[in-house]
Amino acid sequence: MTATVPSLTDVTDKSKAQGVVVFVCRSCRAEADPTAEPRAGATLAQTVSALGKDEGVTVRSVNCLANCKRGLSAAIRTQDGWSYIFGGLAQDDAADLLVGARLLENAPDGLMPWRGRPDSLKRGMVARIPALHHTEETP
Repeated sequence: MTATVPSLTDVTDKSKAQGVVVFVCRSCRAEADPTAEPRAGATLAQTVSALGKDEGVTVRSVNCLANCKRGLSAAIRTQDGWSYIFGGLAQDDAADLLVGARLLENAPDGLMPWRGRPDSLKRGMVARIPALHHTEETP
C-alpha cells in the first residue's frame, strides 16, 4: 500500500462494516510460479481475513472468481450498493482491499469513490456491478 493512500482507520472507525463483504479467490495461482503451494490466492485470502478480523470487515474466501487471466482476484460487495471485481492484485495488497471495503461502506451513493482508493484498486478494477434493485432514469 502506498504512503499516499489513507489507512483503514483514516477512512472510518473500526466498527463493524455492516453489509460489506470482501471475497478473495483462494484458487488464484502466482504468475511467477503457478505450481506453488499453497496457492498465492489462498495466502492472500488468509492475510485479508486476518486483517479483516482486526478491523471489523467481513472477509470470505471463494473457490474461484473466474478471473484467471487477471489473478490474484477479489470482489468487494455491499448489500444495497455496487459490487466491484479486482484483478492483478499482489500479496501486499491485502490492506488495500480493506480500505476499499471501508470506502464503499461509507459511500453515500453506493459507489466506491476514486479519491482515496489505493492504486491497486484503481489499476486492477475489472468490473463494477450495480445492485440488484438498481434502475437508472432515462429521458
